Amino acid sequence: MNRTEIENKVRDFLIEDLEVDEEKIYPDARLKEDVGIDSLDFVDIVVIVEKNFGFKIKPEEMAGVATLNDFYSYIESKVG
Repeated sequence: MNRTEIENKVRDFLIEDLEVDEEKIYPDARLKEDVGIDSLDFVDIVVIVEKNFGFKIKPEEMAGVATLNDFYSYIESKVG
């Protein structure tokens, strides 16, 4: 799976499952401040990522993930 496919899947589940406005989804968007991801959303993201990408998110690995670009890179490192 390439970077574009990852970005598209993430965008789709943010819009469809978490009801994030599409204009809030851009590479440098901060997950909490700009996209509006809270702790309840994070639980949903863990389930969605496992379903869509086939791996479990470990909370300690997400410590340095602040932006959508970081999140894309994290997923890419796991599925690439």
